[in-house]
Amino acid sequence: MTQTPSAHTPAQGQARAQFTVPAQHPMVTVLGSGDSLLRVIEKAFPAADIHVRGNEISAVGDTHDVALVQRVFDEMMLVLRTGQPMTEDAVERSIAMLKASENGESDGQETPAEVLTQNILSSRGRTIRPKTLNQKRYVDAIDKHTIVFGIGPAGTGKTYLAMAKAVQALQSKQVNRIILTRPAVEAGERLGFLPGTLYEKIDPYLRPLYDALHDMLDPDSIPRLMAAGTIEVAPLAYMRGRAQPIFTNVLTPDGWRPIGDLQVGDLVIGSNGEPTPVLGVYPQGEKDIYRVAAQDGSWTLCCGEHLWTVRTASDKRRDKPWRVLETQDMIGNLRAAHARRYELPMLTAPVHLPERDVPMDPYALGLLLGDGCLTGSTTPAFSTEDPELAVALEAALPGSVLRHRGGPDYVLNRIKSPGDVVTLENPVTRVLRELDLLRTRSHTKFVPNDYLQNSAEVRLAVLQGLLDSDGGPVTQKDRTCRIQYTTTSILLRDDVIALVQSLGGVAYTRRRVAEGRKPGMARGRAVGYRRDAHSIDIRLPEGIEPFRLARKRDTYRAAGGGGRPMRFIDSIEPAGREETVCIQVAAEDSLYVTQDYLLTHNTLNDAFIILDEAQNTSPEQMKMFLTRLGFDSKIVITGDVTQVDLPGGTKSGLRQVQDILEGVDDVHFSRLSSQDVVRHKLVGRIVDAYEQYDSRNGTENGGHNGGRAPKHGAKAKGK
Repeated sequence: MTQTPSAHTPAQGQARAQFTVPAQHPMVTVLGSGDSLLRVIEKAFPAADIHVRGNEISAVGDTHDVALVQRVFDEMMLVLRTGQPMTEDAVERSIAMLKASENGESDGQETPAEVLTQNILSSRGRTIRPKTLNQKRYVDAIDKHTIVFGIGPAGTGKTYLAMAKAVQALQSKQVNRIILTRPAVEAGERLGFLPGTLYEKIDPYLRPLYDALHDMLDPDSIPRLMAAGTIEVAPLAYMRGRAQPIFTNVLTPDGWRPIGDLQVGDLVIGSNGEPTPVLGVYPQGEKDIYRVAAQDGSWTLCCGEHLWTVRTASDKRRDKPWRVLETQDMIGNLRAAHARRYELPMLTAPVHLPERDVPMDPYALGLLLGDGCLTGSTTPAFSTEDPELAVALEAALPGSVLRHRGGPDYVLNRIKSPGDVVTLENPVTRVLRELDLLRTRSHTKFVPNDYLQNSAEVRLAVLQGLLDSDGGPVTQKDRTCRIQYTTTSILLRDDVIALVQSLGGVAYTRRRVAEGRKPGMARGRAVGYRRDAHSIDIRLPEGIEPFRLARKRDTYRAAGGGGRPMRFIDSIEPAGREETVCIQVAAEDSLYVTQDYLLTHNTLNDAFIILDEAQNTSPEQMKMFLTRLGFDSKIVITGDVTQVDLPGGTKSGLRQVQDILEGVDDVHFSRLSSQDVVRHKLVGRIVDAYEQYDSRNGTENGGHNGGRAPKHGAKAKGK
């Protein structure tokens, strides 16, 4: 649009502007149907006389008003050039923005055209975009900050725009999931007395979120996205309820500890095997508990809302990222064509524990636990058909010599120094007594805790000794090599499984009952079985060498190693009610090691999270919600602090958090007003009327500031 000199001179003190509308824009797009847009401009600038002839528009009148009229038409043309139509509402908002800039109420950095042409999301033939300057700044803040508070009266688009940004982030793969939540405040009706199931009771609180979703996504796709965990809609209380029983073991650098004993600042072990601090501990009260078991026999307990990182075979084929599902989302959906559906993540590296001093070389201990005689009734002995192991054992036990007695049998004697006249205790016997292993037999052997809770190098050495003596590679045609270990000791069975799991592997165990088994042969004679045998099939990750014995090591390597250890969820069963707690950890993936070295977590990564109606959160709920923030996630919190439905005496978490987080880096507060209401114009006027009433009467949300509103029917003092 161009301004041309006037052919007529305006009256003194007046100005004149003339505009030519390009031919490619029909005048109806500029003036509106029935000149509706022109009438909006004339009403806004009564001191300017506007005339239209052909494709020319002229304005004569007050210098200030004529200048603003010119800017209005300029901004309208910029919008029309993008192909977006102008509406009466858009013209009114453009005028309001220009007047605010002229009056110094805004910095004027964003023009009306920039605001009105910023597209957030296009869906089903409609485009969602901000309509006011404050809305644009709110949307921009969501792009720039991790946590954004959208605070303002009803009808200002707080939730709707946040939802549009969430869907945009999901579609552009900036996040993997959307989580939408609201506090379910009773607001005069007790949930327990409402009819229907729990979900039917809470549905009215969540309905506005569902409605916004249906505006922005194909309705047919929403159930599938929710079933897959890509979109979660739940009351705030459910967001909090990701918990485990207080007695559930969690791995720490000092060993296993009940989760209920952990405090903020304590260290637990993450999925990379490294210690990670606990950022939050949240008691959850008594909850229904489920037993989640994997196909390798590992299991743990958790509530129905507890989070699990999983993936399906389809996810893997399509190179999709791991997804996060709640326990209850997987119940009844654990099989796909008879195969287990949900794979669980494994440790990406052996668990890193501090090294402890031990009285015996760990590899030697493994050999003796496998093929040693530790009864104490005779000199410690060792049996092997591999002289290589005898040499290795002797080298690992300073002060001892291995004397060959014939066949596979060796005796461990003390090396006598010249001049010894007193009978000294065998050093191996002394160490076995120190470790409480003396007088153990094949069915009572175990790995001492100082070896189980030690560095990865020590744990691997113990396992190598056990596998070199009583284990071995099992090859199968066209398959990777598994490892098998057999023992009659239940304690040693469990300790071997723990060693394998702590190194990032998996172990499957089965019992071979002694009764009825065909006797074995030893030195040409039949020998019956007196104890049940426990066979353990082992898979270790690449880079973990299970054998030192050359013949076993070479067979294992020739078969291509052990393949990739995998775990799948096998069953989820109810397990009663228990007192529970949940924790948040600082690990990047939010995973921590729980019972049987299973990886689970509570925090929300790669997610766009919206907390709506946040004025109805308590301060404790607000803190809980904010500290659930995971990595690569965004949180948008919306609310109207003038419409708090909390019980009398309960402070709004949204009001308090402004005093706490204002000015904190990467946290932004966007405040909208009645000027940003995008519903019926009357809504904005109603909001203004209530604000004026509260200002005159010193009230807030219907009650006097600093106190509770009088009960219905009570007489106010002094009236």
